[in-house]
Parts: sequence; C-alpha cells; structure tokens
Amino acid sequence: MRRALAIAVVALLPLTQVPSANAEEPADRQQAFAAAADEFKVPESVLLGVSYLESRWDAHAGQPSSDAGFGPMHLTDAAAYTDSNHHGDGEEDARGDESRPLAPTPVPATTDIPASLRTMERAAQLTGESHERLRTDDAANIRGGAALLADYQKSLGAPLSANPGEWYGAVAKYSGAEESDAAKFFADEVYATIQEGAERTTDDGQKVTLPKVPDLEKIEKWLEKLGLRAPRRDGVECPASISCEWIPSAYQELPPDDYGHYDLANRPVSQKVDYIIIHDMEGYFLPSIKLNQDPNYGASWHYSVRSTDGHIAQHIKTKDVGWQAGNWYINAKSIGIEHEGFLAEGATWYTEAMYRSSARLVRYLAFKHGVPLDRAHILGHDNVPGTIPSTVRGMHEDPGPFWDWAHYFQLMGAPLHQLGGPRSGSVMIKPDFATNKPYFYGCDRKNPEAACPPLSAGTVWLRTEPREDAPLIKDIGKHPTGGSLYSVYDHSARASTGQRFAVADRQGDWTAIWYLGQKAWFHNPAAAPTAVPSMGLVVTPKAGKATVPVYGRAYPEQEAYPADIPYQAVTPLQYTFSAGEKYTLAGPAATEYYRAVTFNLADHKVVKGKTKYLEIQFGHRVMYVKADDVQVTFSG
Repeated sequence: MRRALAIAVVALLPLTQVPSANAEEPADRQQAFAAAADEFKVPESVLLGVSYLESRWDAHAGQPSSDAGFGPMHLTDAAAYTDSNHHGDGEEDARGDESRPLAPTPVPATTDIPASLRTMERAAQLTGESHERLRTDDAANIRGGAALLADYQKSLGAPLSANPGEWYGAVAKYSGAEESDAAKFFADEVYATIQEGAERTTDDGQKVTLPKVPDLEKIEKWLEKLGLRAPRRDGVECPASISCEWIPSAYQELPPDDYGHYDLANRPVSQKVDYIIIHDMEGYFLPSIKLNQDPNYGASWHYSVRSTDGHIAQHIKTKDVGWQAGNWYINAKSIGIEHEGFLAEGATWYTEAMYRSSARLVRYLAFKHGVPLDRAHILGHDNVPGTIPSTVRGMHEDPGPFWDWAHYFQLMGAPLHQLGGPRSGSVMIKPDFATNKPYFYGCDRKNPEAACPPLSAGTVWLRTEPREDAPLIKDIGKHPTGGSLYSVYDHSARASTGQRFAVADRQGDWTAIWYLGQKAWFHNPAAAPTAVPSMGLVVTPKAGKATVPVYGRAYPEQEAYPADIPYQAVTPLQYTFSAGEKYTLAGPAATEYYRAVTFNLADHKVVKGKTKYLEIQFGHRVMYVKADDVQVTFSG
C-alpha cells in the first residue's frame, strides 16, 4: 500500500454566521437542486449542469474525489496534501529496464494548496453549514454549490438572472481553472449538457433529470472578466476541443554519465505506439508536474490531467519514450497519461470533467497512432505485466477499482458491447458500475484495515469455487507465500470491466474463466449480469505440450542482437499455462527491444527479432506467449 502522504492541515477560515438549512430539507436530490436554485437565485438548469460535469449528480457515499472534492457539487476540502507521486512509492522502477541502474525518485518539496482545492471553505462561509455536513449531506452540499455560483456571479458584476446564458462566467469560474482555455472548456461542456439535457439514476438510487434547453445562448463576455491566463501551447498534441498546454518535462545530462528523465525516440518511425497507459498520480496536479520537471526524478509521463476542470498538460512529445509503466517493453511502445488523484487513500472517484477531456485525448491519440480502442491496448497501469519474475510483485495498482472503464469507453465513442450469445466461449467483464459495490478495505488512511463504504466499482471478485464464501484465487507472482487480499490495492483476484476471458465452466449463476492458470469463478446471474458474451480468438497450448511459458515482454531472440548491444534475456514469468486452458487473444506483439541508454539519440537503436509473440489476457495483467507454442482457435 502507498503510505507516502505528507499531511498539511489547511487553516479553516472563520465561518460567517449564516443560517444553515432548516430541518425540513428536500426529500430527494431533484428537490434539493430546485430548493437551492430558488434560495440563491441560480437557474436550476445551471446548477444541474455544473453538478453533472463534476459528479454526474452522485453523492459517492460522502467520500472524496481525486482532488478532495465532495458531494454532487464537488466542493473541495483538501485537508491532507501529498508531496509524493506513485512512481516514487513502492518497489516498481518506472523505467522497467533492469539493464540500467534503478532510477532515483527524490521527494519533492511541498506545494501550497491552490484555491481550487479549498472551495468548501467559502461555501461554509456563505451557507453557515459545517464542513462535515457539506461533505456528507447532499442537500447541504448542493446549497453550498449554489451559494458559490451566486457569489461568483456577483463578483463578476453579472446579474442574478433567470437566463442561464448570463451565468457563463460564473460557471467558468466554478471550474477553478487559472487558464482561459480550461475555464472555457468546462463552461462549454456544462452548457452543452444543458442544451442536450440529461437523465440518470445516481449511485444511491436518486433519479435526477435536467430538461434540455435547446435554444440556449451563451453570453461569453463574462468569461473575459475573469482575467485568466492564456496557456502555452507550443504545438501540443491534443484535440482542439479540450484545454491543453505545454509544460515540458526535464531532459538534460547529469554528471558523471547519466541523464534524465525520459528517452528520445522517433516514434512511429522507429517503433509503433501500441498502448496508451492510464495512471493516477497518487498525488495532486501541481506537485506531480513539478516531479516531471525534475531531471533527477526517475519517472516521467506524456500527459497530466487535472480533476476539477479536465485541463491537460503535455510534458513529452509522443514520439519520445516516457519512464512511466514499469516495463521497458511497454514504455517503448506506449503513451502514459497521469490523472490527478489517488487510487483510494484520499479519494474514491473521478470527476466527469476529467473523464471527458481524458477520453477525447485518448481517442485522438489512438487514431493518430493506430491504437485499438479496447481494454487490451488502453491499459491501466495495473494491467501492465512485470518484466521478469522478480519485478511482478512490485508492479503498481492504479487507477484501481473505482475507475469507470465502461463510461470512459462510452465517452471515447467506443462503447463496450456484447458480441455473441449466452453460451459464447468467452466473456467480457461488465458489471453495472452504479450498482456494483463489492467489498473492499483500505480506503481510510487513518484506519487502513477498515471496510470501505459501499462504492461503485468496475470489478468482480474471483473465487476458487462457485459460492460466495469460497476463497479468493491466488496470484503466486503477487503473493508468493500468501493469499489474495480484499484490499483496494490488491488486484490478484479481480477481473475488471472491458477485460475479455475464455470461459472455463458455468454453474447456475456462476461463471468460471481461465485466469493465471486457474479456473476462477465469479457471480454472474442472468438477472443482473456482471459479464457479457464476447466471441473472439483464444489460444491454447499446441497438442503435445503440457505447459507453455508466458512472458512479461516480447523481446527478440539472442541471434537478433548486433555485437554492440547486450542480449536481453527472454525470461518466462512464474505462472503456468497448461494444456486444456484457454486465454483470449489481443493480437500479435512486435518482437522488439529499444536500446536507449545514452543522452544521444544517434546511439539509440531498435532490435527486431523473428520470433512471433501473441498478447493474451492471462490475468488482471496482459502477458505474452510465443506463437509457436500455442494454437489459435475461435471461441464461438
């Protein structure tokens, strides 16, 4: 678990003595929006639109978001602040190349908490509500958000108008952005939601509706009065529809013969980009960016995404290789995107603004580089395999079980669909995110063994037998001597949304899949399925082979290496792939090793081999097999 959190207490401002909500608070969330809009003279459509872009109207059981935001209005209360980033925590070397020394990960200096992470203070002043109520009571939280919007409107000299278009500046200010493009992106997304309308049932069963306002006219002059800065673009590789700026990562020589902290390349000419890796920072936006600007820091990534408003900073050109995924083979063939926040300690959900801008970025990059929009190529950091047996245990777990993969792919325009009938030979994991709330512990850093509150998650537990009290299956790489854990930081016995697995068996409401060399059972009732049929290609050991090895990288055979490049051993991982088992095929994997150990791009070379590898979904992480070892069939 990650414990590298340095706590800095925020001094709370004295509360103005304003009467708080009376005992007769609205009975449901729709009424709460209507009452707060009326009280503070905010158009209800504006209040609903802002809340949708922050939380999709969810309350998240009073738990914080990835940047310490609470409730439907995402009021931020960053009482604890981190001076770390997950790349510097735990055993994983972000570079993932054991042919080089372990990359250093110095601790950065603490950064002051920005105003955007302290909006609850002002909401408390304006409403007289306590921080506790603003965190945990959704009606109080909505009052706080309405009060903030009205306060922002007054500060701009704008009228408390019934016309939603007049509130454009206040909505932009609610984003907390310091960049004009970011504030405009947030406001435009809110107004697009108002124009189109929305309706959904929240994570706690509340039905909320925003009627469409098709003839809405934005009055953008109010945005100019915010006086925000123009971001530095410098040829950023982002779609025009999102807010994106260039904040370069450090790249310089370090005495006596080192350099930091990424590698120059010429992708896709030198190598094709095959993966996009989704991370969370295990930290806040500004401190994490400062790490990316430190050449002595042993990790780097291409993009950072801010939580409140979805603003994106690009640090490394996509032609170059970041030190981000803990596996050099994957690093050399991927783009890394960090998202502000925490897997669980300090946060349990991600904002809609973040999902939207990140999804647009991923779609843009996927089309630019020819990366398939599926869960075998759009990977979480937790899906990246260890390189050799000794590195498996220390690989990272982010973005974790609370990342909504189904919604993310929907926003990319690549929804995760059923393919095939009920007896299909493979399945795609796809529980209903809003209602799927499996047991976890580890969400409270003060009491790490305590159970998490019931929280929406995109994952299912895998068991040794088809019953709820059966033990979890084991991951001998993650736990060489013990069993899997129900911790949010342990994916050993979990399958996640979008991952495809070959069916091993079925019994009643239970389905078994092949997973890490075992038959793994999960609850999959027809009335509330947690997986959908998914036909496709699968692999199994060729006839006559009792077992075949699996690998964490697809490196060339020894004969492919020129004399001036040391051979990188092709070492099997500790798992067993036995005859009779089947695993879904993601496609071929390029047999390549990128040799880049100097500051000089002219010294960098790509070694290409003749051995053919295939990528498979072997467990929670993808892995590789040699094509000559397996037979490919259709799951049907």
